[in-house]
Amino acid sequence: MSEFKQGAKAAMNHRPNFAVLLSSCLLAACTAVGPNYQRPNMELPENWPARQGATSQPFAHAGDDWWNLYADPILNRLEDEALAHNADVQVAVARVLEVRAQLGITEADQYPVVSANARESRTESSLAGAVFRPANFPRIQNSSHVTLDASYELDLWGKFKRASEASRAELLAAESAKDTARLSLTAQVAQQYFALLAIDAQESILRRVLDGRQETLVMDKKRAEVGVISEYEMHQAEAEAAAIRSQLASIVQARDRQEAALALLLGRSPREVMGGKLDRGSPTLIATWVPDGLPAELLLRRPDLKEAELHLMALNARIGVARAQFFPSIGITSYLGNESTSFARLFSGPAGIFQFAANVSQPIFNAGRIGYSVDAEEARRDQALIQYKQAVASAFADVRNALSAQKATWQAMEAESIRSQSLAQAYKQAELRSQGGITSRFEFLDIERNYLQAELTRIDAERNQRIAVSDLFKALGGGWQPALHDSKNNR
Repeated sequence: MSEFKQGAKAAMNHRPNFAVLLSSCLLAACTAVGPNYQRPNMELPENWPARQGATSQPFAHAGDDWWNLYADPILNRLEDEALAHNADVQVAVARVLEVRAQLGITEADQYPVVSANARESRTESSLAGAVFRPANFPRIQNSSHVTLDASYELDLWGKFKRASEASRAELLAAESAKDTARLSLTAQVAQQYFALLAIDAQESILRRVLDGRQETLVMDKKRAEVGVISEYEMHQAEAEAAAIRSQLASIVQARDRQEAALALLLGRSPREVMGGKLDRGSPTLIATWVPDGLPAELLLRRPDLKEAELHLMALNARIGVARAQFFPSIGITSYLGNESTSFARLFSGPAGIFQFAANVSQPIFNAGRIGYSVDAEEARRDQALIQYKQAVASAFADVRNALSAQKATWQAMEAESIRSQSLAQAYKQAELRSQGGITSRFEFLDIERNYLQAELTRIDAERNQRIAVSDLFKALGGGWQPALHDSKNNR
């Protein structure tokens, strides 16, 4: 039997002992050092406050595409465009791919590393060197070496298991961060769109009022020439028209700024940002509420809260990675191959070689470096715990504020609508009285000014109400399907 076969047989004879060792190591690795994650205990409200006298659309019917409640095809199209092309969402998607690749690198540490190596050399020895060289020893030596090398570190204390646990949590956190970016983006697009529509409506009103004042100003100049009105009244009319032109210039500037901001959110090209047009629609005015009996703990599904908790889970697992450094590290190395002074005999039987080795490394003195590392990881975990609890409290504050704003903006919108309608009637009556000479010019201009301001305020109130609805969806992490609500109640 050749030496190669003898070596292979010897390696096979050691296989049972190695299998026993590997099995015991794997069994020990099932219990990883470090704390297991447990969700922090927090005092959460049981249910959301019940609505009182609500006649609006229930929130549970919104679903994830909550903007469909506005029944505006233009808004739906803009939301789809933003989700497909927005830069922040694309960066978040790329970040998920990065963290997924990092997870693959981390999990690869749990498996052996196998590599192939080949070496060919030709060496000439010195005749005048200090090392004695026998006379029959060739001065020139050839060497050929081919091996298959393998190395593996046993995960006795769960170091790699905890590292993989942390990396998986970081991957899920990155995916939650992507969902957070998408939720924030959809709310921003809706709000910027509503603001643009409000500016358009205000511009239309200002232009209409300006046209009326321009016509009145032409007539007032003719009246001043014949002495029907004084120059003081004519100059007052000129000043009122100039004030409207100033407001209109500011509105046009605000509209251009709003269009540019919305185009950026949509992820449009620089050319489209500079000169592209944005379509307008007519979103429905809606009010919504949180369904009765919906568990408040469902807010924990909000993507930013999930991200914070997953970050806490990752740091909790990192403690186990740090603690594992206290314990011995056991590594296994081996190679199997051929070595010969002649390439022609490299793959012959006598050229066979192999090695199987194990090494144990136990930290003895490192000036407390490992202990400090554990302390640092525990401190990072504690910071993340505090941040998570604060994030949950802030989320409930967001919902409370959003619910309050939902009610307040609807009431303000109703009040401003009544005010605008009343002033519209007063304006018509003042116009007739002014034409009949019953009301002075100054009194008419004052009523007109109040009516204009009421119209602009009413438009702002409608915009604020629409934005309040979108803020509520953002605060609650999107819409809930009725099935989810029903399943929670039937438990």
